[in-house]
Amino acid sequence: MLPSLETPRLWLPPLTLADADQIQTVFPQWEIVKYLAAVVPWPYPADAAFTFIRDIAIPAMERGEEWDWTLRLKTDPDRLIGAISLRRRPGHNRGFWIAPEWQRQGLMLEAAAAVTDYWFDVLGEPVMRTTKSVGNTGSRRISERQGARLVAMVEGQYVCGTLPSEVWEITADEWHAARDRERKARQAGQ
Repeated sequence: MLPSLETPRLWLPPLTLADADQIQTVFPQWEIVKYLAAVVPWPYPADAAFTFIRDIAIPAMERGEEWDWTLRLKTDPDRLIGAISLRRRPGHNRGFWIAPEWQRQGLMLEAAAAVTDYWFDVLGEPVMRTTKSVGNTGSRRISERQGARLVAMVEGQYVCGTLPSEVWEITADEWHAARDRERKARQAGQ
């Protein structure tokens, strides 16, 4: 059973079929999908969110290969504003999206920290790798802020086409050290 996660401003309940309608309304925006893997159908079909959750996400979670959460503000817990997932897939261990009106507010950084804790502290994984388009500066900033390092350049297939991509990596020890430094800095600033 996948637990809900919390951050200072967010509640992250596990993804369920009941989320399909909100995802179908929020997700199909070019600003959200353009840097996502080319497996995302575009234009986004009318039943794509339901089909994805039912046929891909839930079976992968049941097999213990993937963990998916939705993002909701604690001040408005019924409203879905994004999603984040962990996967046991080489080079693609974490993925996320957030509605444009909620970007650049540090919300995804909070969500990414919560699921990165889960990856290392609950699942016991030794390393996390994420691959992103060079043009996806928001995602890159999250990797940088979390203490990850660029380890490879590859070519990737995205909804918007074939693009140069970066592979970012962080080990459990590096994550714990970065997390401890951030906590100490916050405590010193209080």
